[in-house]
Amino acid sequence: MNPRHAVVALAAVAVLAGCAADPSPASPSARTPAKSDASAPTTTPPATENGTLLVADFGADTVTFVDPERGPFDRVEVGTAPYGLVVGADGRAWVATAEGVAVVDTKTRTRTARIPYRTATGPVTTGEYRGGGMGIALAPDGRQVYVGVNVPGANGVLEVIDTGSREVTGTAPVGRRPFDVDVSPDGGEAYATGHDSFDVTAVRTDTLRTRRMEVAPYGTEGGLGSWLKPHYAAVRPGDGKLLLPFEGERLAVLDPRTGKVAVERMTANTHQHGAALTPDGTLLVVGTGPIASDDEDASLTVRAPDGTERVVPLDGPHEDVAVSADGRTAYVTGGFTRDGYWNGLTVVDLAGDTAPVRLAAGNRPLGIAVL
Repeated sequence: MNPRHAVVALAAVAVLAGCAADPSPASPSARTPAKSDASAPTTTPPATENGTLLVADFGADTVTFVDPERGPFDRVEVGTAPYGLVVGADGRAWVATAEGVAVVDTKTRTRTARIPYRTATGPVTTGEYRGGGMGIALAPDGRQVYVGVNVPGANGVLEVIDTGSREVTGTAPVGRRPFDVDVSPDGGEAYATGHDSFDVTAVRTDTLRTRRMEVAPYGTEGGLGSWLKPHYAAVRPGDGKLLLPFEGERLAVLDPRTGKVAVERMTANTHQHGAALTPDGTLLVVGTGPIASDDEDASLTVRAPDGTERVVPLDGPHEDVAVSADGRTAYVTGGFTRDGYWNGLTVVDLAGDTAPVRLAAGNRPLGIAVL
């Protein structure tokens, strides 16, 4: 066994923190997110322009609007512990919170609705293991939103929201703690990545029939206590395959038509979470930072379509990533689902001409979208 994985296995058995098993109800990190006013808007809010960043403040009940050069300039209350968010072509943002999916008009910067979940998730709480929405995605035609709902101690649920009526129109069972939700290029399937069940559930968007596909390039030993689980995925437009990074060592390439997984080598050697694709097919993967003694520090992997990689060092833990419309700049959130997060994001020049820049933004920002 790789010595690194032996250390990871011991950490998993100990179940001390982070992506391992649920903490006790009294866990401070699960109940009391850090609060900070470091990124509070200090000037008269300008108009919302294309290229504005929107971050979900997991440590508060807000979404923060961020100018990618000057920093935050406004915020909107959306609901407890917002996790993921997605923005449609009409300028509406859909935000997965512990209480329901909030709808935000990004032009007026107001919350226009909050749609309660059909699934019972228990009391509204905060922290990594809270119930409620996690991953969220929008259908290609903008008519449906798909949100992965975490049910503490049980398997999750994919809920379907009609964007016109703003009502939940259907549900489908998925894996445990659905960190991420993605949609096939043709809109025919939604994919929920089950962090604690080592799987991706494909849900037919017309019938809501499901197929479970195991994604466990290290195996499933350790169960809930394992660190070696899937977190986020990116769907490759050309062939519809899902790209799921693991530990800066292995890229699981899942073919949803067959359920088969091919594994390719990665080089960052660090625990990995968020993933996104640039317009030219470059894969961006967030290295959160070490979970074992021989792990490397936080980073952003920039992986070209031919598999060659460049690893950009980052200062401190990070969680998720979005890319500018021109594909030249990546924005990496510092919120992190574990302890050690910070209130900001890192701006990365993907050409490598300038060094990464840290920017104050939000309160434990997790999900991010570019308007």
